[in-house]
Amino acid sequence: MSEAMTTPSASATGGAAAKGRAPARRRGWGSLPVVPRRLALILMLLAAWQAYVSFSGISEFLVVGPVEVARALVEGFAGGGMLGATLTTMQLLLGGMLIGMVIAAVLTTLASWTKLGEDLLVLLTSMLNPLPAIAVLPLAILWFGMNSTSLVFVITNSVVWPIAINVSNGFRTVNPTVMAVGRNIGLSGVRIVKDVLIPAALPNIIAGLKTGWAFGWRTIIAAELVFGVAGGKGGLGFFINDARTFMRTSEVFAGLVTIAIIGIALELAFTWIERRTVVKWGTKAA
Repeated sequence: MSEAMTTPSASATGGAAAKGRAPARRRGWGSLPVVPRRLALILMLLAAWQAYVSFSGISEFLVVGPVEVARALVEGFAGGGMLGATLTTMQLLLGGMLIGMVIAAVLTTLASWTKLGEDLLVLLTSMLNPLPAIAVLPLAILWFGMNSTSLVFVITNSVVWPIAINVSNGFRTVNPTVMAVGRNIGLSGVRIVKDVLIPAALPNIIAGLKTGWAFGWRTIIAAELVFGVAGGKGGLGFFINDARTFMRTSEVFAGLVTIAIIGIALELAFTWIERRTVVKWGTKAA
């Protein structure tokens, strides 16, 4: 048999090799690291904002550009006014969050132990979770007076229910086999909650904390806008409202940008916690 019949042609070999090779992956937006992508988006938004202010002819009493807002931020923090307002708001928010987390932990633990506790949690969340937290502020002022305790009360009411709902859902969706193993090795009561339920439901717990933080953040700003000064010191909501009253538009935007920056920082913190817990353990995709 001739060599031409036994040896594949060069074109056939090349075609087979081309078919065997995986197509080259096209590099696009999704192939870039997360941080450069987010920074690029922020820069595009800032550029669009500045272009609108520069070319639309809108009054500076209505909208100011990012340069003016950055200047107001620097002056506000350097002068201490915005820094003090931010610290006041964060202090009140952290206090309400801590109290809400403790109450949610007690309610969800009781719900995991007894049917009575579960019914109580379902009843309370169905009644109080749909209630806007700011609507409780007048009642809080009647009970506690015009002080920071009223603000902490409405913050607690806003954060406890989303946390409790997410944690309770996490407890209910724990693998029954895992629960059975925990009971077989003698775990019960607080130990089965601490050693089995909490680690297994950690994705839901983190989601509940993120939701509760967002609810509390919106509540404290709205409450300060209505309530004004908390215990002789004004928070970010009061700072924004005061700047609006005296037509300091750049300071209004500076207060809003401060809220946005804190929100981004907290999102990064929760992401960091997730990657070192539930993502690392394989209970949640990265």
